[in-house]
Amino acid sequence: MLQVGLSLPRSPGGAASSFPVAEDMVEDETTGTGQEMFGSSSVTVVITSEADTGDIDDTSCLGCGQFVDWDRMPDPEQQARVPRDILSKPPKELKKLAREGYWAASRTLRAQVYHQLIQQVSCRLVTPDALVYRDVASRLFGKPNMSSHPLPEFLEGCSMPTYCLNPEGITALKKILICIGNLFPDITYSPILPSLVALLLHYSEDEAQCFENISRLIASNAPHTSYIDQSFLAHQASCMTFGDLANKHCPAAHKLIASTSENVFEVYSEWLSWLFHDLPFSYAIRVFDVYLLEGQKVLYRIALALLKQYRLSVISAELEGTDIKADLQAFMQNIAEHMTVDKLLERAFGIRLFSRKEIWLLQMANRKALMERGITMVQGRQSFHLAVDMQNFSSSIVTAQEMRIIWSWIPERFSLFPPLLLFSTSEDGCSLQRFYTRCEGCEPTVLLLKTTEGEVCGAFLSSDWSERKKSGATSGFFGTGECFVFTVRPETERYEWVFIKKPELAKAVPRSRQRSPSPSPASLLGSSPDRHTTSSNHLTVPTPQRKGRLSPFLAIRHFLLPSKTASMFMSGSREGIIIGGGGGQALSLDASLLWGRTEHCETFDNPPLCQENFKVQLLEVWGFQNA
Repeated sequence: MLQVGLSLPRSPGGAASSFPVAEDMVEDETTGTGQEMFGSSSVTVVITSEADTGDIDDTSCLGCGQFVDWDRMPDPEQQARVPRDILSKPPKELKKLAREGYWAASRTLRAQVYHQLIQQVSCRLVTPDALVYRDVASRLFGKPNMSSHPLPEFLEGCSMPTYCLNPEGITALKKILICIGNLFPDITYSPILPSLVALLLHYSEDEAQCFENISRLIASNAPHTSYIDQSFLAHQASCMTFGDLANKHCPAAHKLIASTSENVFEVYSEWLSWLFHDLPFSYAIRVFDVYLLEGQKVLYRIALALLKQYRLSVISAELEGTDIKADLQAFMQNIAEHMTVDKLLERAFGIRLFSRKEIWLLQMANRKALMERGITMVQGRQSFHLAVDMQNFSSSIVTAQEMRIIWSWIPERFSLFPPLLLFSTSEDGCSLQRFYTRCEGCEPTVLLLKTTEGEVCGAFLSSDWSERKKSGATSGFFGTGECFVFTVRPETERYEWVFIKKPELAKAVPRSRQRSPSPSPASLLGSSPDRHTTSSNHLTVPTPQRKGRLSPFLAIRHFLLPSKTASMFMSGSREGIIIGGGGGQALSLDASLLWGRTEHCETFDNPPLCQENFKVQLLEVWGFQNA
């Protein structure tokens, strides 16, 4: 069992105190990123009361800054004069000030702002406060005899950055974590928690204030907002969500990671560690400034900006045979060599993400997928591997390596499951009716086709083909913004919904907004609409949700779109199928599944995926086992 001995410095005038720590304690005095690792074995804090050491008790409240090693603490940044009424500013202005680094001008100001902002966080009615902490700490640590207090099980295997904390601060950090374990028994996994407590301690008057503030973040109940993941399930869902966002917003970096790592998900599972473990203190505290005001969404932004910068800073050829997880970690630790913290935040807020609600829907969908894989709220740590089996996968159209690339583009919650062949013209014949029969009931699907010229392209289709029947005799377009089209040969490229790259073109739908029906594609089969026709109408789609059913991520009814041709994802009828519309079809196949056409379309803003008029040599549709 790993034992961590803790003893406080003696009072002034007493003998010099000692502070024995675990051998795997690592400190970097130049950057303030001291770290301590909780190993896989149980970790115990030993509270001593020998005559030559000071007792750990509940009276160590010596004023703000008592937990800081000032020699390692960065100097306050030089900023413009801070307004006297800064704490009374409206939220929008506070966000602007935080992004610009105003809190960095004064340690006292930052401490005041932190406390006030956290006190305004909406949280559960019964949330432990400073008084509760003092009572619990007195009972746990106030006994004069030697006692042993294990750190909470939810920290097993987690690292603990200590930043610029002094020995008293590290002791206080562990005491607070022990009390959190006692008072929040529902927390089963929370790797980010030690970092947040450590950062708060730098600006807390005492342990009790720090405990009360972190408790409010833990107990936050604001809708569609989360500060701290508290289970392995929630943490993994956040990691999957970041993977999805990286897939969409950092395609070059994602492609690099997918080509150099066998387990893309494992790389993205470290995204929070980049921010609150690897970044030096002067960067991490600025991240914390905006995080308190804007919640988890801002962490996604900053991590995406770091990933983009990483891609700009590396040469692909140099990564062959490299551990990309370790390379990313080293990059984050040395971020000052690549960009300033102000430039990092500037680039982060230049990334146009979807709304907080939309990201919340994606997280909920990822949680559901994990639960279907058997992950529960009390699940221990578990790793996932990319689902495509390189040895057993077999397709008549693409190689296993090509399928791996396609699978890396697919939303994380589906790529957890291995591919399952649903339909193939080589086995099932060229029958549209058989295509529908084989594919109905499966959601989502991947369509692959090879032309007689040897070109290979396809589409990821987010909705069940049976949706075509819900529009009656006049079949309408359906699907969601997760649909995309792609080419494999001769070039490998993906074309997503146009609003992925330009979300500013679509606005969120007000709750009171009446919804209008989607356009019918019946007239599009065999002929293209007028390429010069435009419409200023805003489109939303009336798909009433059954009570208790989760609304899909990127459902077009969530957006006010600038034209009726902006959401033509997929359509099917007896005449054939269409994927992508508006000014042309990305892919259209006739009822024989032998002849097709590809054009630029407004939904995906794609070029023709192969020769514009083509003959199909092979067509396959893949589903997801157990999806």
